[in-house]
Amino acid sequence: MDAELASLEQKLEQLINRHAEEQARLRSQHAAALADARSLQERVDALETANRELNDKLGLVGSRLEALLARIPEA
Repeated sequence: MDAELASLEQKLEQLINRHAEEQARLRSQHAAALADARSLQERVDALETANRELNDKLGLVGSRLEALLARIPEA
């Protein structure tokens, strides 16, 4: 009976240790995923800003082109 109890205690201890290791692994993966998400969001924000700036420049170019075309005499 003592041997069976010792065996069960050992198995329970192994299970607890595996669970703790798995939790640590998952926490590490979660932290890495959060860091990746932050990095990707920063990249998206930067690209959106660059896109807005390019659209503003295109609008300016279009306006300037229209002004130039308006100055060309019709044939």
